[in-house]
Amino acid sequence: MKTVPRNAPAIGPLTPQLYVPTPQRPLRAKQLRLLADTRVVPHAHPWGQVALSATGVVRVTARSGSYIVPPSRAVWIPPGVEHAVTVIEDADLLTLYLHQPRGRCGPARSAAESAGWRQCRVLEVSSLLLALALQLDVAPDGSSEPLDRERLARERRLAGLLLDELRRAAPVRLGIDLPHDKRLRRLCEEVIEDPSKHGTLAAWAEDTGASARTITRLFRSELGTSFLQWRQQVLLARAVPLAARKLPMASIAAELGYASPSAFAAMVRRSVGTSPSRFLRANDRSSQPGRAPR
Repeated sequence: MKTVPRNAPAIGPLTPQLYVPTPQRPLRAKQLRLLADTRVVPHAHPWGQVALSATGVVRVTARSGSYIVPPSRAVWIPPGVEHAVTVIEDADLLTLYLHQPRGRCGPARSAAESAGWRQCRVLEVSSLLLALALQLDVAPDGSSEPLDRERLARERRLAGLLLDELRRAAPVRLGIDLPHDKRLRRLCEEVIEDPSKHGTLAAWAEDTGASARTITRLFRSELGTSFLQWRQQVLLARAVPLAARKLPMASIAAELGYASPSAFAAMVRRSVGTSPSRFLRANDRSSQPGRAPR
């Protein structure tokens, strides 16, 4: 498995042309070890993609949103959608490329089922889905002898089961909406990168050269929410992979810039109406081996 060096500069797409899915091989798999701070520049594919973090955490950013992918989660990226990847923690990234028949999107079996797959989404990853994905051949085209008839038939059987698991995978609200306005998008991307950098909207607005009043108006018109509510979604999304590492609540609160666990707990209760432990436990399927969420 290839490893991308730590602190590498932004790099281009990681050889997708060597894993092109076809009607004969409709599901291709690629596995890479990506070290923290690696950044893959924006790019797009004419086929569908599932980015699955077996270990570690990555962030996938598209025009409409930013999606944090901890273990036991995956992000679906429709064909033609430009996206970039940032590695938050050293990650074993398993990428699945899906051949898309005309009029279909995602693992949908019909055009009617495709509607829900035309946008990026975060998915729960069952133990079965992960096990099937890890069984797929990850050799790039041209690196070895073509698959013989028996191995090709096995790959197709695995692909059929894996596509069925993808269809059954529950969507998870770990996406963070992003705006089109350039000033607001710059601010949002800075918050996602370091949500504890500033303590007030005025300080964040100063970085963009806009007033706090203008930023407040843009949040309402572009994202239909307030800055405070949007930033809380960022913090909740970042808390999930921290909890997956079994960090104590005090450490999670400190990592996210809260002075105390009680202050962090109050934010979680306001946002989702439950305690941090219950919210994080509900979002940490990796602590429940063998469970296939439905």
